[in-house]
Amino acid sequence: MLRLFRKLTIFIRGEKFNRELEEEMAFHREETAKELRADGMASEDAQHVANRHFGNGARLKDESRETVGFWFEGMLQDFRFALRQLRKNPGFAVTAILILTFGIGASVAIFGFVDAALIKPLPYKNPNRLVVLFESIPLGPRFHLSYPDYVDWKRENTVFQSLDVYAPYGFMLSDAAGTHKADGARVSDGFFRTLGVVPVLGRDFRPGEDQKNAPRAVLLSYSAWQRHYGGRKDVLGQTVILDNHPNTIIGVLPRDFHYAPAEPVDFWTTLQDNISDCRGCHGFYGIARLKDGVSFQSAFANIKGIADQLERQYPDSNREQKAFMLPMSEVIVGDIRPILLVLLSGAGLLLLIATVNVASLLLVRSESRRREIAVRGALGASMGRLIRQFVTEGLVLVATGSILGLAAAYGGMQLFAYWIPKDMMASMPYLHGLGLNARVLLFGCAISLAAGILFSLTPALRLSHSEMREGLTDGGRGYAGTMWRRFGSNLVVIELSTAMVLLVGAGLLGKSFYRLLHVDIGLQPDHLAMLTVGATSENYNKDEQKITLERQLIGQISALPGVKSAAISTTLPIGDGDGTAGFRIVGRPYHGEHNDVAIRKVSSYYFSTIQAQLLRGRYFAEDEDNSKPQVVVINETMAKQYFPGEDAVGKMIAFDINKPKEYLHIVGVVKDLQEGQLDAAPRGAMYVPYNQGPDNFFSIVARTSQDEESILSAMTSIIRQTDPNIATFGASTMRERIHDSPVTYLHRTAAWLVGGFAGLALLLGVVGLYGVIAYSVSQRTREIGVRMALGAQRGSVYGMILKEAGWLTVIGIAAGLAVSLAVTTLMRKLLFGVHAWDVPTLVAVAVVLAACALLASYLPARRAASVNPVEALRAE
Repeated sequence: MLRLFRKLTIFIRGEKFNRELEEEMAFHREETAKELRADGMASEDAQHVANRHFGNGARLKDESRETVGFWFEGMLQDFRFALRQLRKNPGFAVTAILILTFGIGASVAIFGFVDAALIKPLPYKNPNRLVVLFESIPLGPRFHLSYPDYVDWKRENTVFQSLDVYAPYGFMLSDAAGTHKADGARVSDGFFRTLGVVPVLGRDFRPGEDQKNAPRAVLLSYSAWQRHYGGRKDVLGQTVILDNHPNTIIGVLPRDFHYAPAEPVDFWTTLQDNISDCRGCHGFYGIARLKDGVSFQSAFANIKGIADQLERQYPDSNREQKAFMLPMSEVIVGDIRPILLVLLSGAGLLLLIATVNVASLLLVRSESRRREIAVRGALGASMGRLIRQFVTEGLVLVATGSILGLAAAYGGMQLFAYWIPKDMMASMPYLHGLGLNARVLLFGCAISLAAGILFSLTPALRLSHSEMREGLTDGGRGYAGTMWRRFGSNLVVIELSTAMVLLVGAGLLGKSFYRLLHVDIGLQPDHLAMLTVGATSENYNKDEQKITLERQLIGQISALPGVKSAAISTTLPIGDGDGTAGFRIVGRPYHGEHNDVAIRKVSSYYFSTIQAQLLRGRYFAEDEDNSKPQVVVINETMAKQYFPGEDAVGKMIAFDINKPKEYLHIVGVVKDLQEGQLDAAPRGAMYVPYNQGPDNFFSIVARTSQDEESILSAMTSIIRQTDPNIATFGASTMRERIHDSPVTYLHRTAAWLVGGFAGLALLLGVVGLYGVIAYSVSQRTREIGVRMALGAQRGSVYGMILKEAGWLTVIGIAAGLAVSLAVTTLMRKLLFGVHAWDVPTLVAVAVVLAACALLASYLPARRAASVNPVEALRAE
């Protein structure tokens, strides 16, 4: 306790302690000198010997302070000195901190998304034991189940604890404000028990509540409970009208619950309205929990065996229908995982190049301070003391860059999340609450710690007693030049190689994005306004009522000022490509093949409104309804696939070969419309007249002669005036639909972010090369002066400097090219219409990087060629 009190006293009265220490040291030196003078030594010699015998005063003071003071006093002194050094060199300090801020900020921001999507546990019990089930058909592996197939899979399997299904389709909500679309999903009664989710209020669905005659019940999402009911607990037992049916609220799901494949969802009901004995009617996805001890592979084999048995048992409906299964995590984040990993790799490479750049700056600075270090060593500073000072300076840089980087990362995460289209964000609920959580902060601290160690050791490892003596004798000049050419050149090669990798990645992603935007979608997207209509009231139960409504709405919207034409389709282009139908070709032998194509119901002016191209035949006539023969228009892919080498017009197809009156006559062939996402391969599609099979849900498309966005509000008003109980939603333009589609957004984001990383990497690499060459020129001024004094021409000086830079550039580009070929091969799944080894991109990137490197080298080369030999030699 006394010792602690004494240390506190010394810490508070530091100046007095320093004076007393100085007086005591002077006393001991004087006493030693008196003894030497008493022995007959001259006064001056005695004083000199006493000082030498006493030792280095500065070192003794430091050791005394460390002995009697607190351990952190020396660190505070080093910290203050480090701040003074940075204030003396603001250019160096600002440059290093900005580079670190960019590198750390980008890495932490991207890691925040990776953490939210790939690392953060899903809000289910043992999520790694959950799988999602699909039916695989010739069109693809991830299609819906039919209800009878689900029942058979559930009964016959031996590998699942439970198996349930869901249908991600919304509702028409009726309330005091009228009828409008509500986000929702329908599930079997054990859905939430399979997930391991328990409501925070109320109860789950009971067994049997998904059957046709069961009372209608609904579970609310937590956000819907807060928005619609203010979070009141008396919500239980209240009634909500969904699709014209009253549903009793029985519970509220947890705040953190989400199920991305069905999101957004406000209302969860049972699937009692969707139960059907039709094996050809597909509308469900399955989820299952594996039994303990059952592997994914064995479960997949079991369910495939059941699907094969059903195919043999029901050859008409289940032919070529296989089972397909994926882990739950793959279904939720599988599409976004490659993009995030590419962005994280890009951010990591940017961090690498930023770290190398700052390390090179520290090396240059340490070499320019060799005389200072040598003088401090000669005055008694120990090796440990000097190393501690460099460590402190490195930590100050890293701490400042890290704090600013974390702030930039948080801002970047919020900005990126804000840029995500609303509909797409709703399908990625795991991104809600994105921010600096414990894992993200730990990642940031880890890379900051690694950078701090590197920046501390980089100059510290250059210290030795012999080098400090050299610093006194040669002024640190010649040796520094040699050392920097050796170490700095290696760092520049790393920077240029890294920049090359990022530039190649950005070039490929940018070219892929360009190709994606220029896909031929089969229509003219300019001046197209669209919105979706849901007419679910009892006024529109009959086909005649639906057709009357369609004609009334189309007539009124077509009469709007600025509208050229209007039409409807049950499904808009650039969607998920869902909605298929099986068919047979009339008059052709049947061998059990399963023909599936996309099917759309469209009005007579649909193709002319979207300006599709008619290849053969004709479009529909307005009077072609159920009183006329059934007709169909098919796309070019369907014609080539099912009618190769012949004219499809005039042929007949049938949904049911046993009903000749319902045979469909092919009256036209249109150029392929992009029914799926922009990166989807063309697929067969058929278009049938809306009047021959009207629906309660359809989308209105209007072609305008003016800004299409200005028409949307007028279209909505006309529909509301026609019937307030008709719901409208999804108002947008075709350009917006293309721009905000998930595929477009992911490709655009990847291209822009990797392009930004590549731009920064190029800048840092070129600046690094410039720094190496400029520093080399400054250290070789005398050599250049001698060469020019002996007759060397300016051209030869240019050549000498540019040759040095050229070799560094060539090595950097070659190494970067080799690494790029390996890296881009791994990201080939993200590319569209571009090969990973796209030669024009590789050549263009190499040329751009070489040109920038040449420009960066030209400036110091010009300065070297302008050296005056007389002044250079005189300065030396």
